Amino acid sequence: MKKTVLNTSLKSALSMALIVTLGVSVSACSSHDEEEVYAIDRVEDAAELARKNAPEPEDMEFAETAPMVTAAGDATITAAADMPAATDTAGAAPAETTVAAVPEDLAVNVGAQLYNKQCVACHQNGLLNAPKYGDAAAWAPRIAKGKETLYTHAANGFNQMNAQVNAEVTEEQVHAAVDYMVAAAS
Repeated sequence: MKKTVLNTSLKSALSMALIVTLGVSVSACSSHDEEEVYAIDRVEDAAELARKNAPEPEDMEFAETAPMVTAAGDATITAAADMPAATDTAGAAPAETTVAAVPEDLAVNVGAQLYNKQCVACHQNGLLNAPKYGDAAAWAPRIAKGKETLYTHAANGFNQMNAQVNAEVTEEQVHAAVDYMVAAAS
């Protein structure tokens, strides 16, 4: 019986020591002496460090470009608010210009802008069998089908190319981009 009492006492003492040790460990972890730091609290520090280590800004000059043609239901475009309005001989500024009266260089500019924004992804490197920009041999059989076919394929999609007309890109802009790429391959 002496052994049983000793075993029970020893087990109780060890259990009590374990409980006290766990209690001290848990209370040490949950000490509120230090303030908790969250990532959201360090945003300003990170931003300041990024500004400090950032390279010096470059002075960049960009060539002035003409405004982009936008399609309207009545086939007219209005003058951009920040562009100086052209005046006629009487000195009055015209309120709107018809698409037919848009200068050819403006249409080329629209085509170049759309090409650089959207078409370059596939046509620069021939991705998905797209004819490369400026590759006359690759473009020749396509050009032989006529511009209307090219316009239709570009606007509505053809083979692996998705339709390019969407909520942000008009059919006229797609036509200008096709004209831009055809001109480079001709």
